Amino acid sequence: MAHGLSVMWKTVSNYCNMACDYCYFDGSAGHGGKKPRIDQELLETFIRDYMAGSGGKASFVWQGGEPLLAGLDFFREVVRLQALHAPPGTVIGNSVQTNGTLIDEEWARFFRQYNVFVGVSLDGPRDIHDARRPFGSGAGSFDAAMRGIAWLRRYGVEFNVLTVVHRGNVREAARLMDFYEREGFTHVQFIPCMSFKARDAEADGLYEITPAEYGDFLCEAFDRWWNDGRPRLSVRFFDNVLARYLGREAESCVQRPTCARTLILDGNGDAYPCDFYMNREYRLGNVGEQSIGEIVDHPAYRRFLTLKSELPDDCRACEYFGLCHGGCPRNRGWSGGRAVRPDYFCAAYRRIFAHAHDRLVALAAAIRADWKRELLARGGTLPGRNEPCFCGSGLKYKKCCEGA
Repeated sequence: MAHGLSVMWKTVSNYCNMACDYCYFDGSAGHGGKKPRIDQELLETFIRDYMAGSGGKASFVWQGGEPLLAGLDFFREVVRLQALHAPPGTVIGNSVQTNGTLIDEEWARFFRQYNVFVGVSLDGPRDIHDARRPFGSGAGSFDAAMRGIAWLRRYGVEFNVLTVVHRGNVREAARLMDFYEREGFTHVQFIPCMSFKARDAEADGLYEITPAEYGDFLCEAFDRWWNDGRPRLSVRFFDNVLARYLGREAESCVQRPTCARTLILDGNGDAYPCDFYMNREYRLGNVGEQSIGEIVDHPAYRRFLTLKSELPDDCRACEYFGLCHGGCPRNRGWSGGRAVRPDYFCAAYRRIFAHAHDRLVALAAAIRADWKRELLARGGTLPGRNEPCFCGSGLKYKKCCEGA
């Protein structure tokens, strides 16, 4: 039952060394008292169960709070248990989403040794970042985060940068893109600031930026990303839209036809289907008490997996539906179990899709032409018009790369 299922574990629940005022987890990072930590027996019970049904591929994401507060010994135990219980040939992926401030040489060496992918939260240059991402003491965290990134680079650790788009940087898209390029960052993703609390099932979204502001931001960022048809920077949102123009599925759940098959685990083992739905209504059980099979068979999990397809009429008639599939269900308006309003950021998405369309058509055609040249240069042969396209899109050749 774990086959194709990814896991995101809130490693220390909401405990954090920072005090970002937009934290969506539950609105209050833990700074005092006893630091939560995943119980050893719980950890091994879950890893054993998960590996037994992993089908040769296991994916773990470690978040928080600040997951590195669990300590390096905890993560050493994680990789030991993974290796102990993984069937032969299992491909194991680990990634952490961190504020970066605790990364030192020892952490970087560990990440490199075990090929841990690292996401670092960074909201832009020092003045922008420090205004919203201070330590619990109130001091800015930019310099510490950049020191952590320097250690990752020194040890060749693969990482990306995650930027929350909020009122302090929503009008600074060009400045952010210049900052990323100046710092040599290669992979970036944007998350619009949404201040609803994940643990409150009834709370409507409280959005810090408007759809118009986010649309303007994405268009300005796209114009920098475009670079005369030769993008130098991977921006997750733009990469996902481009994938659709290339006949492939988007990687982001927001832009896919269905929500991801994921388990979100709180530090105590409570399981949820999504980190935007960590509330009583969507609690699936506890991985220390129920098997993964029982948890994914929970009625709330099955109900969650239908949310994406419950579309308001505006989505069904939209010319851009294939690029976003209605966005995120958490951002829609709901009434009586029916979606009555599209994703709050619908107007932003429509704006960027229209703004980027002609250039993405041209870029997709150029990429397909490169693929065709590379195939022929290797001595390959082109398929017949009604045969599957060589690029792997699943489309017939005549509907895909033939005209490139």
